[in-house]
Amino acid sequence: MGIANVTGMTFDRVEVKFITDWLIPGKREAEVRLAAYRHTGRAERQIVSASSVLNLTGLADRTIGVVVMRWVHGIPYGWDYADDTTIYTIELQHRYKTGPEPYSPNRLQVYGMYKREKDRGADEGGGIDVGSGRWVAYQSGNNRSPIGYVTIPADRPLDNDVNGSYSISAMHYCVGLPAERIPEASAKGWAWAYGTDGGWGRDPDLTEPDFGL
Repeated sequence: MGIANVTGMTFDRVEVKFITDWLIPGKREAEVRLAAYRHTGRAERQIVSASSVLNLTGLADRTIGVVVMRWVHGIPYGWDYADDTTIYTIELQHRYKTGPEPYSPNRLQVYGMYKREKDRGADEGGGIDVGSGRWVAYQSGNNRSPIGYVTIPADRPLDNDVNGSYSISAMHYCVGLPAERIPEASAKGWAWAYGTDGGWGRDPDLTEPDFGL
């Protein structure tokens, strides 16, 4: 997520607001940072500044979180660069927090015969065969499904099959704000959060050019 430069616009303070969903402590935790990049017009991208990493851990129950970040980006030559090809972008970057693995559901299962709900079962013209030490249920089209483990549908919110996903959305920027409007802004970053726990983690790291897994 990012914004590109606009001719003639100069500023050094950025405010970003966004919401989070499905952050769960120890299961779905996020790392977030702001970063500025220089683009030369030749598909080359160089990181020039970054905020500290904000850790967002969520709450015990599913809660929509609201987060505000304020940052002094420190682009070396200003927003409006001197030539016709070089531009800057500022990005809000996020990923799973380094450490805990993404949440993997551990739902209950039962062992028994199974079929697809649209296929005919034994009481709908099919049949049951006992042989070779196993049970086989006849389905429509002469298909057969042996017995096996069947997952019970989720009965609790935290058991839903989301494969550890969380989301960040509804983002918007406020740019060019004067120091008296957001005096908390700094090169490392300032943040406020509601509906999620968290805190500052690692310091800015320009040796990490791509904030990805």
